[in-house]
Amino acid sequence: MELNTRSKQSSNTKGKAKAMAKIVEEEEETEDFFSSSGCGCFLCAIKQPDARLRRASLADFFRELPYCEDDGSNGQSCAAAVGAVWRAAMAAPDDPELPSLGAIRCMSLLLARALTDAAWCGRGDNVYVPYYAAHVIGSYTIRSSAHAELAVAAGAVRPLMALLGGTMTWVEQRAAARALGHLASYDATFPAVARHAAEAVPLAVRAASTCIADVYANFVALAPIRRPKYQRDLMACGLGGGADAEDRKAEEWASQLQCWSLYFLSCLASRDLSSHAMICQDAVFLRELSRMWGGLANGDSPAGVGLLRLLCRSPVGRAAIAACRDALSSLCDLARSSDDWQYMAVDCLLLLLDNRDTWHAVADATAACLIDLVDLRHLGPRRRLGDAIATALLRDDDHVGGRELGVEAKEAMGSLRELKQERKEIEEAMPSDELQKREILAKEKKREGNDSFLHGDVDKAIDLYTEALELCPLSRRRERLVLHSNLAQCRLARREADAAVSDATRALALARRTT
Repeated sequence: MELNTRSKQSSNTKGKAKAMAKIVEEEEETEDFFSSSGCGCFLCAIKQPDARLRRASLADFFRELPYCEDDGSNGQSCAAAVGAVWRAAMAAPDDPELPSLGAIRCMSLLLARALTDAAWCGRGDNVYVPYYAAHVIGSYTIRSSAHAELAVAAGAVRPLMALLGGTMTWVEQRAAARALGHLASYDATFPAVARHAAEAVPLAVRAASTCIADVYANFVALAPIRRPKYQRDLMACGLGGGADAEDRKAEEWASQLQCWSLYFLSCLASRDLSSHAMICQDAVFLRELSRMWGGLANGDSPAGVGLLRLLCRSPVGRAAIAACRDALSSLCDLARSSDDWQYMAVDCLLLLLDNRDTWHAVADATAACLIDLVDLRHLGPRRRLGDAIATALLRDDDHVGGRELGVEAKEAMGSLRELKQERKEIEEAMPSDELQKREILAKEKKREGNDSFLHGDVDKAIDLYTEALELCPLSRRRERLVLHSNLAQCRLARREADAAVSDATRALALARRTT
């Protein structure tokens, strides 16, 4: 057993040495905008083959770097040293060696210095330091609660909050939002961040709301010669590509800043219900969230719908979302999509419909869309989701207070009640031979509808497909799927986009058994 343990330790040591050697090799081979001599102490320490000496050298390096006066003018550069640490953090974020030797504390002190000593930060290459330092903290805390605790102990929260507030520029703000989101995601470090919630929430809301316009005004809209050189260097990473490549990278970073700001808000909202009121007090933000690329407009990102889902778990959050038609409309669009986070949008709507205080407003705004999903069986982690939607919509008068719904919602409810209650009861009581006759007649209607469609008589095809649906037993999911799909084609031919979406959604709901 001891031999195996030693073997594993030897293997881990070799693996770590190999990773560090790769970092050194990349540092030596890559020519970027910093002089390689600026991070010589760091590289020399990593190259040290004796583990004891290497650790001692690295500890000294991190202890002294925050007080370094070299700005690159004499061939030495604090920024180059921090850049080297950043590459190490990016290459091995889970490796505890550098954080345990003071890397995170060093970065926190450098951030504090950059914020309090403008003359030092503006001298030479030091302008690069805040971005790299914040990014190092974010990289080391992405998966490690222990590293996050080191960051909090080192006082990283306060300077990161200053960067999130725009004390410097959107470039540093992006790195700070990322790091703060990680710190707020762990049970051990959340309280340290939550103490600043009254300040953090408005800052994150503002960052998410304004970052796209900010990046455009302060970078993309500028002529290349007027763009801050250090920002161009950071985005180019020594690869070049000109203004077009910079524009693409700036747009990517702006979207990331938006997503990370929303993620930070989600972390706060998940553990602190008192933050919901602060997030929801700006009705404009909830409307904008529906159109943000980092919000509900991007099916690849769960940040926006994830935040709404958390807000739906508190009375103040439900009230704010129920009052925001744009948010409800966007949730409906996502609920009827095939995106990865579709089930989260349905969850939000179910939470709103399950509450007496918000049922009426939500049902009135969403019933016509949600009835397209009542045939869903499985979606994401949810099971029998269509039944849950039908049950939530068909609340009794005692639950909803007997308030009147709008015409469209009322028609949708009537259609749903006929389909899920009245027709279901009739078919369950119907003899099997009668159901079989109805199925045969439905197939005949479908065949006639196909002929009409092929001959260009779309209106007649719609009538025939509709009759077929009224005859086809509810248990014949495959046949009903095809009929709704055919109807969607007819609606498209008539340029009836909303009706086509409705039938296509119903077809997908009937087809979708598993994720």
